[in-house]
Amino acid sequence: MKMKELLLFLSCVLSVSADVLHEELYIIGCSDSYGEVMFGLDGEEKRYADFNKQTEVDVLPPFAGPISCPGCYDIAVANLQVCKKNLQIAHKALKDFPLERDAPSAVMIYTRDEVEVGEKNTLICHVTGFYPAPVNVSWTKNGEKVTEGTSINVPYINKDGSFTQISRLQFTPQLGDIYSCAVEHLALTQPITKIYEVEASQSAPGVGPAVFCGVGLTVGLLGVAAGTFFLIKGNECS
Repeated sequence: MKMKELLLFLSCVLSVSADVLHEELYIIGCSDSYGEVMFGLDGEEKRYADFNKQTEVDVLPPFAGPISCPGCYDIAVANLQVCKKNLQIAHKALKDFPLERDAPSAVMIYTRDEVEVGEKNTLICHVTGFYPAPVNVSWTKNGEKVTEGTSINVPYINKDGSFTQISRLQFTPQLGDIYSCAVEHLALTQPITKIYEVEASQSAPGVGPAVFCGVGLTVGLLGVAAGTFFLIKGNECS
């Protein structure tokens, strides 16, 4: 058992049709310095309690519409208090239990949409396979720290007991810009850093197909010209 943080969670499977299953997850987690209450569905978070802003945050896309849940934040606060009390009991009972820490098994950086220079996009830093939660993710642009336009979701538990977190940066790509996301975790002696560079090949996504079509057209015209030449020569010989 991993005892750095006491994490309580409930996972239930809901059948919505004869051949489709969906997994709904409710997480209550706490440590000495962290607390989390979150609802998830099929690997995605739906709503979580923001204990800093003292409110429930709905993270579903706009087309899904808002979810009304009166009293949900107060329930989350009460559940967190119960978790912290249970954590104190676990600390006393298992004070000499060896702590286990797993560094992230994978860190990836990529864009949400196809990159076009000058068009708004989102950089994603995907961190998975770590224990305990959470990680800290920081962003830079051309070596300068960036905080505006950044966000990070609450930790989502994987089936093996490790966690996944995703940080996002809203950005407008310009040629030569270099971005990085640095991931810090208790199991790491130094951050894991991933780099993303806006390259010239990304500036005009339509150029490749246009050039390809142009070359094809040129080859086609050359073929027609060659065929006409041999036809004329054949007529002269006859």
